[in-house]
Amino acid sequence: MGQEKEDLISNMGRNYQSNYRDQAPKEFEETVVQINRISKKTKGGNQVRFSALVVVGNKKGKVGVGLSKATDVRSAIRKSIDKATRNVITIRMAGSTVPYSVREKFSAARVLIKPAPSGSGIIAGGPMRVVLEAVGIKDAVGKILGTNNKISNVYATLKALQTISEIAERKENNIK
Repeated sequence: MGQEKEDLISNMGRNYQSNYRDQAPKEFEETVVQINRISKKTKGGNQVRFSALVVVGNKKGKVGVGLSKATDVRSAIRKSIDKATRNVITIRMAGSTVPYSVREKFSAARVLIKPAPSGSGIIAGGPMRVVLEAVGIKDAVGKILGTNNKISNVYATLKALQTISEIAERKENNIK
């Protein structure tokens, strides 16, 4: 009886670790861009919630953005990841950079994305850099021209990348 108990105790940790390691590899890489604490005055006191902005991408041309609220941070992040994976879009790339220069506006955010020579890396700030890295773009120049709001800048960058894909698609159709 004593030996069985010792074997059970020694195997408990191993089973947990092996299950943890045996999880399937994730299709998308997730990056948390921003977590906001939201406080609302109600009749019963303060209601505290959290919102999370998450960018997911496979570094091969697919990217998604999710913004969700929940009563705790972990739930907000999980809901944002679920929303982002449901709203994944495909972006066209020219090698390791974007094929065309584009200027796009979303709400108060204005962004500029330009192609860059190979080896120059991503020259862009904050939220734009996260989106470009999630897509898999290795060389690009980006500038945030409008607001400092991270949420608006992420959505403006996503809109700019969609515009680039539409331009590439139109030019491809005109050639054929």
